[in-house]
Amino acid sequence: MQLLIILGIVFVAYVVWRYWALTMGAAYDPAPMDKVYKMLTIANVGSNDIVYDLGSGDGRIVITAARQFGARAVGIEIDPLRFLFACFMKSISGHSGRIQIKFGNIFKKTIADATVVTLFLYGPTNNRLKEKFSRELKPGTRVVSYVWRFDDWQLVDFLPEDRIYLYKL
Repeated sequence: MQLLIILGIVFVAYVVWRYWALTMGAAYDPAPMDKVYKMLTIANVGSNDIVYDLGSGDGRIVITAARQFGARAVGIEIDPLRFLFACFMKSISGHSGRIQIKFGNIFKKTIADATVVTLFLYGPTNNRLKEKFSRELKPGTRVVSYVWRFDDWQLVDFLPEDRIYLYKL
């Protein structure tokens, strides 16, 4: 009986840890590395870019942007454990001078210096971000979304088999 209670507590704790971020805009579900590379490639990321990853999780997109594409990169993550893990991954990446990991809510952090924004959030969250993007981002900023499209936005390019969508403001 005691073992069942412990297993129940562990299960509930895991579910809360895994999905509480959904209340902020997306559950934790890291993009596969092949999709990360394709997202950055379709956006034509280069050394002059500043890539923001909203809901950056373990930091894989910002680390890849810095390591393989030479970009400066900023991740914003609201989950404290994932934020700490991303900071650790940044510190061992060999490119920590080109990467920032910020703790906080993506709706409350400024992203005005971004030239590329990547996201793998949730459809309604993407659409809530449209006003923030139009207010803060410069014309020509590229926005790459994995899985979820933006309602009423004109696609610049897309990879239908990978569900990767590129937009330009």
